[in-house]
Amino acid sequence: MSTWPQCALRYDGTFAGFLTCVGESFRQKTYPFYFLPPGAEQITLYPLQEIPSDPALARAVYRALETAVSPAFRRMMTYGFLTCLPQRERSLFDLIYLAFHHALPQDPTDDRILLLTRAIGHLVREAEHYRGFVRFADYGGVLVGQIAPKNRVLPLLRPHFCQRLPEEAFLLHDETHREGLFYAGGKWKIRPVDRLDLDRPSQAEAQCQALWRKFYATIAIPQRHNPKLQQTHLPQRFRGHMTEFQPEAVPSRPTALP
Repeated sequence: MSTWPQCALRYDGTFAGFLTCVGESFRQKTYPFYFLPPGAEQITLYPLQEIPSDPALARAVYRALETAVSPAFRRMMTYGFLTCLPQRERSLFDLIYLAFHHALPQDPTDDRILLLTRAIGHLVREAEHYRGFVRFADYGGVLVGQIAPKNRVLPLLRPHFCQRLPEEAFLLHDETHREGLFYAGGKWKIRPVDRLDLDRPSQAEAQCQALWRKFYATIAIPQRHNPKLQQTHLPQRFRGHMTEFQPEAVPSRPTALP
């Protein structure tokens, strides 16, 4: 157990911000008990520090995770930050502290390792589901898709969709974490998106969606309908944004010419 005095850190909620917290904690020799991202409220008796993100320090810590420990460890920390694990920052910091001051547990069933590896497994599986379950719709030449994941899966989905749709402009909106993956002209960005208001689909898009729903209904075999098995392969929570499970879209009316 560390002898460093404990504290609470408020940061901007980004991975670079978290790495800055790690660097500052090592520099000041303080041990964060709580990490508070924007909007988080926590009553604490520990001294509270505001840690502004420092890109240079974050890059130095990021490099050190590989050079001082291993590439696999850096990957674990990167993926771990994307999970929905409660107080994930504290779990990550505990392992980083062990890696630099003692030694990482070699037993994969150690609670500190097992908790994180299970969370990462959940992240990876969820991203794999969304590679097949995302549905895009055309809005004025831009493809728009919406998802509501438990984990922050956009960084894992980015390579797949950027390679799959290299000539398109698209937006994949994560409603849960209020961020979007933007892609156009071979360039991409992940940026905050608090709210996404979409117009009704065009006549052509509505017809395309209707055809997709018709195809989905046509290929079904009524005699082999098995809701329980379908739920196993396609959990209910993924269906809210899938075209084939949506009611008929009402197309927008074409604008009258003067």
